[in-house]
Amino acid sequence: MSVAQLLTEFVDYVDFNQRSFLISAAAIAFNPTFWNIVARKEYRDHFLTRAFGGNAQRACYALAATIFSLGLVRDFLYERALRDQPSHPALVGDNVTYAAYALLAAGNILVISSTWQLGITGTFLGDYFGILMDKMVTGFPFNITSAPMYYGSTMSFLGTALLYGKPAGILLTMHVLIVYIVAIQFENPFTAGIYAKRERERAKAGGYEEKKEL
Repeated sequence: MSVAQLLTEFVDYVDFNQRSFLISAAAIAFNPTFWNIVARKEYRDHFLTRAFGGNAQRACYALAATIFSLGLVRDFLYERALRDQPSHPALVGDNVTYAAYALLAAGNILVISSTWQLGITGTFLGDYFGILMDKMVTGFPFNITSAPMYYGSTMSFLGTALLYGKPAGILLTMHVLIVYIVAIQFENPFTAGIYAKRERERAKAGGYEEKKEL
């Protein structure tokens, strides 16, 4: 059987008429769209910081709690969508189950270790609140990929799809990956610009101090 035939057969096991499938796909796309819009607005006019009395740390923690909660809702909707979908015989068996657990374990290791390295504010867009890291994190898991949170999450989605034996889950995982790749294209240049601005301000301040000493 060719790859095209295999994909066609898998798609035949996806019930696109299930409302839960469409809701799950919408939730997957909504989350990164939401946090990018909110974070950029915060960077431009500090509306969250102002709402928390000028305390950027508290504002960032509030956004972190919101993003985490939205993630839980998204995961619940994903699992519910999988339950409403047919299983494929090729995705049932010990080898598939082992692969599913391996993906879940690896994905969670990437996500948890990334959060450990960055901390809460580093993980949840603290840069946009003016809470910047002192230096770039280069240790594990950032020595493997520049976006361990996103790729770890994608692996967990795929692992769950295999665990349930649902081709619809594999299709939704592809949707997750595309959404995250698009998010990276927006986030990485913007975040780099934030740190570049800090370096310019530091260089300017350093030059001013040198002139004062002279």
